[in-house]
This record gives sequence, structure tokens and C-alpha cells, in this order.
Amino acid sequence: MASASLRPGMGARDLAVAAAMNILWGLNIVAVKVAVGAVAPLTAGLLRQGIVFAVCAGSLRIVPGRMRPLLILGALAGGFFFIANNLAIRVSDNIGALAIAGQLGVPFSLLLAILIFRERVHWPRMLGIALSFAGVVLLVFDPAAADEGAGLALIALASLIWAIGLLIQRKLVGVPVPTIYAWVGLMGVVVLAPCAWAFEPEAVRGIPAIRMETMGWIAFSAIGSTVLGQGSMAWLLQRHPVSAVVPLTLAAPVISVVAASWYFGTPITAIMVLGGLIALAGVAIIAIRSARTAAPVAVPAPVA
Repeated sequence: MASASLRPGMGARDLAVAAAMNILWGLNIVAVKVAVGAVAPLTAGLLRQGIVFAVCAGSLRIVPGRMRPLLILGALAGGFFFIANNLAIRVSDNIGALAIAGQLGVPFSLLLAILIFRERVHWPRMLGIALSFAGVVLLVFDPAAADEGAGLALIALASLIWAIGLLIQRKLVGVPVPTIYAWVGLMGVVVLAPCAWAFEPEAVRGIPAIRMETMGWIAFSAIGSTVLGQGSMAWLLQRHPVSAVVPLTLAAPVISVVAASWYFGTPITAIMVLGGLIALAGVAIIAIRSARTAAPVAVPAPVA
């Protein structure tokens, strides 16, 4: 979109949309934790993607010349991302730490751009990469997160998958967001259905007996975090420069940490706060510098 079509400042409606987006993303980590505990990680992901597809199915279209990236993106963002993400949340107790580690998608995307597209990066963004990883590494030394090694490793894998998906989205400029998420939902079902049946057959057979409360949490993730949250981000990016939108997304992991601590009673330690601030500072540097230099930029996303 041409820069002339972008509005110079944020109005009250824009800020309200950004606030709602952050709240939806921030609270989603609680919804996912409850869902994967009550159902099973892969089955919960399958149900979530099924709802996403049901909501966006009316926008499913064959897009000439774009089907290969659409299908690959759908498999990655709709399927494999949720395998790693949901397993990470299932095996972890201190999921606030995962919300911070989930920001690794931004430095991962920049590193991939350097390796694949030979993008030139100067010292500010290199500093951002270093800070992002340093903040997450610091969590390993937090006694409250000492037993979350498996979860942190899985969420790092999920972040890498997310970063690869963001690079693929470069080939989908101009494709309507509902169409993209219709394919993400459909391919998510295609990937997750056989995995859930193979590894969680009892959970799949028990789908008709799932409590309405649990289905409500899953629906919140599908509609609130994916459809409305991602849709709000797309709407903001169509109206404002990336450098103005990205700082507004950094509230989501903060909300996630606070919400997880309140709902599950997990501690917020000084090391977690310090690691989170360092990681978010790195993410902000990468995203804002990338936007100002007109380089492709990864928009931070919370643990989904």
C-alpha cells in the first residue's frame, strides 16, 4: 500500500482497536492452557482451526499464482505451529515465561532474511537480535522457570515456524486476510486431524462430550485471538506505518504474563521482569528499525 494512503496519526478508534487486540492476544494464553489441559494439545488445536475455517470458509478462494505459498503457509501457521505451541503450553506450568519467549519470532525472521534473502543488517538490528535472545536466555536462570526447559524449547521451535510463515507471507501481498485465514484454518485441520487421531485417539473420540465451557475457551482462541486479533492487526497496518503499529503490540505479552499469574497463581519474579524487558526492547528495536529502513519486518505475535 502506498504511504500516501496511510494516516499520519492514531485516532481514538485506532487506539481502541489496538487495545482490544492486545487484550485478546494477552488473555489467549489462559484460554489455550485451559483447553490443552481439558482436551489434549493436538485435539484442541484441531478444534480451534476447525472453528477458524468455519468462520472464514465463505472467503475461501483459489488465488491464481498464489496457491503454493498459501498452502505452505496454511500447513505451517495452521498446523505445525500449533503442534509445537500447544505442546509447549501443555508441558509448562509457568506459561508467563513462554509468553516472553514467544517473541523470538521477530529475531528469527530477521536471521532468516539475512540467510535466505541476503538482507543487509546494521548494528542497531543486530543489537536487537542479541537483546531478544539474551532476554529469553535469562529466563533459564530464573528458579521459577527452571523446570520449563522443554516448554521453552518447544515455544522457540514454534517461533521459528512462525518466522518462516511470515517470510512466506511476503508472496501473499494483496490476498484478502479472510482468504488467507480460510486456507490457514483448512490446512490446519488437514495437518492436525491425522496427528490428533494418531497420538490422541481417545481425545478425538471424546470431542462430542467436551464441556461447553471448554469449547468456549477454544472458540475464544479461534475467533478472538486468530480472526479478530489478527484481523485487527491487518486493519491497523492498512491505515498506519508499521513503525507506529509495532510498539502497540508489545503490551500483549505483558498482559499474558499478568493474566497467567492471576489465573494460575504462577509467580512473576524479578528475573522474569528483567528478561521480559530486555527481550521486548530487542523486539522493538528490530521491528521499528526494519520499518524505518523500509525492510520487511516481522510483526511480534504472542504465544497463540
